[in-house]
Amino acid sequence: MDLFLASPYFIALLFFIIAFAYSSVGLGGGSSYTALMAILGFNALTIPMISLTLNLMVTTIGSVNFIRNKHANIKLILPFLLSSMPMAYLGGALQLPKEVFFIVLWLSLIFVACRIYLWKDTGFKLNLNTQQKIIISVIAGSILGMIAGIVGIGGGIYLVPLVLILGLGSAKEAAACGAIFVWLNSLMGVASRYQYNPVDFNDFVPLIVAALAGGFAGSFMGSTRFDAKLMEKILGSIILIAIVLLTRKLFFS
Repeated sequence: MDLFLASPYFIALLFFIIAFAYSSVGLGGGSSYTALMAILGFNALTIPMISLTLNLMVTTIGSVNFIRNKHANIKLILPFLLSSMPMAYLGGALQLPKEVFFIVLWLSLIFVACRIYLWKDTGFKLNLNTQQKIIISVIAGSILGMIAGIVGIGGGIYLVPLVLILGLGSAKEAAACGAIFVWLNSLMGVASRYQYNPVDFNDFVPLIVAALAGGFAGSFMGSTRFDAKLMEKILGSIILIAIVLLTRKLFFS
């Protein structure tokens, strides 16, 4: 591996950029943390634990900033949480083979990229009654919670547009919803994984510090100044790079 890419300082810089970009739209960055660690050859059993922990830390900051700016709506997120949290705990208890883990991650990134670039308009609203919205929220929460626990992806990048499609809240409320959703599901995933595969976090202090700094700056700017659509396109660029590199690792190495 290139010595520059293997440098802990360069890796920490990448984690700062990821945390900054994701937290500006209420997300934790789990999809890109996970992909980056997979590309760099981190242990497959360690990756979800580190990614979920970083998600937890970054969205703690994001949740506080979005709540402080009065964008949070607990009634909006409650149906998602009730179904996602137990599934996140269950997903964290699963021990998938390394090859399966990487394929699930790869497919998740492709889905996210398609959502950003091929699904141009998330502003339309489905004509659903309250009961239908709750049912969809519960089903979606279960699926996203399972993904969060297995792969270390919080699921917020799927949840935010879903909130807009269902007409449940504004863009800022959706971002706040995403931050709280990722925080709680990451907490459940970490709690579950800690029982089966504890990690020595002393080896990852630079990455944690970088992600915290990026999360603080990004969530502050996202909750007060940044345009959500612009930041989403930046996220898309990060994810496309991750897909290309992970594809190379999976199929051409």
